[in-house]
Amino acid sequence: MKRRDFLKKAGVVAASASLSPLMFANAQRASFRFEMVTSWPTALDTLYGTATRAAEQLRALTDGAVEIEVYPAGAQVGALEVYDAVSSGAFDFGHTAAYYYVGKDQTHGFFTAMPFGLNAQQTNAWFYDGNGIALWNELNERDDLIAFPAGNTGVQMGGWFKKEINTPDDIRGLSMRIPALGGQVFTRAGGNTQTIAAGEIYLALERGTVDAAEWVGPYDDEILGLHRAAPYYYGPAWQEPGPALGLYVNLDTFRGLPADIQQAIETVAQAVNLDMLSRYESRNGAALKRLIAGGTQVRTFPLAVLRHFEAAMNELHDVHRAANPFYARVHDDYLTFAGDVREWGRFSEYPLQDYLHGN
Repeated sequence: MKRRDFLKKAGVVAASASLSPLMFANAQRASFRFEMVTSWPTALDTLYGTATRAAEQLRALTDGAVEIEVYPAGAQVGALEVYDAVSSGAFDFGHTAAYYYVGKDQTHGFFTAMPFGLNAQQTNAWFYDGNGIALWNELNERDDLIAFPAGNTGVQMGGWFKKEINTPDDIRGLSMRIPALGGQVFTRAGGNTQTIAAGEIYLALERGTVDAAEWVGPYDDEILGLHRAAPYYYGPAWQEPGPALGLYVNLDTFRGLPADIQQAIETVAQAVNLDMLSRYESRNGAALKRLIAGGTQVRTFPLAVLRHFEAAMNELHDVHRAANPFYARVHDDYLTFAGDVREWGRFSEYPLQDYLHGN
C-alpha cells in the first residue's frame, strides 16, 4: 500500500527557497501519489462520491500531476478514525466530519454543525467571509492537519423514531443514534446516545439496539433503508441545520507541496463543497415523496420538545466554555456572526419562505 510517497521523492521536499526557477518548474511537474481515507460507505454516492470527485477534479486540474486513491470507511481505517489516520501521517488525505472528533476537543463541533446554529448558506459565509476556516485550522494545526470545507448536506432531518414524540417526557430513556454535540444535547435532555457508523445504523434500529436514529435526509436515509426500521420521520434537524464536511490534509505533506498544488487542493475543495449541497438539494425532495408513498409518516417536533433541546444546548455551551478557552473564543465569534446574518435573514429570506410555504 502506497503511503506518503510524496515524502520519499528526492528533490520535491526541498525547501522552496533553495530551488532555482528551473528546479522549481521541475518540482511542479513531479507526480504525487496519495491515498485518501473517508468516513463513508460506497453506497452513499453523495458522501463517498464527493471524496472521489475531489480526487478526480484534482487530477484534472493538475494535468495528472496529483493522483489520489480513495478508500471507503472500513477499507483501511474505521469510519471514525480518519482524523487520527491523517494526523499521524499514515495517510495524507481524509474526508470526514469534524464533529466526529469532539472527544479530542469539543470545539471541533462548530466546524460541522452546531445544534440550533447556522444553516448551510450561513456556514459557508462564516467559513469563507468570516473567521471560520482560520479558527478551524488553528485547532487542526495542533494535530498536524489542515482542512478545507468540502461538502455540506444542507439542513437535515431530525431522525427516525419508532414511536411518536409529543412531549419532552417522550425523550426520557429513549436510545438514539446521534453524534457529537447533538448527542450530548439528547443525553442532557433525558435520552441515551450512541455513535454508530452509517453502514451499521439500519441493523441497530431494526434490531432495537436503538429506538431512534438520524443520518442525513431523505436521499441518504432511503439508501440506508432506515424507513424500513422506523415509521416516524421527524424534523426539523435542530441538531444539524447546515452540516459541513472537511477535506483534511496532513500538514507536513501540504506544506511540502508546490504552491500551485496547494491552491489546486483549495480550489477543488470549494468546487465539491458546492457540488454536494446542490446534489442533496436536488435529490431530497423526490426521495421524500417516495418515502411518504411507501408509508413513512413525517412529523414535526413539537415546540416544547425543541425548546427542551435548545435549553440543553445552552447549558452545554456554558459547560464547555468554562472548561475550554478556545471553545469560548470560537463560540463568541460564531454567535457574533450568527447574530448579524440572522438579522439580515429575518427581513429577507425568512419572510419570503414563510409566504411561499404558507400559501
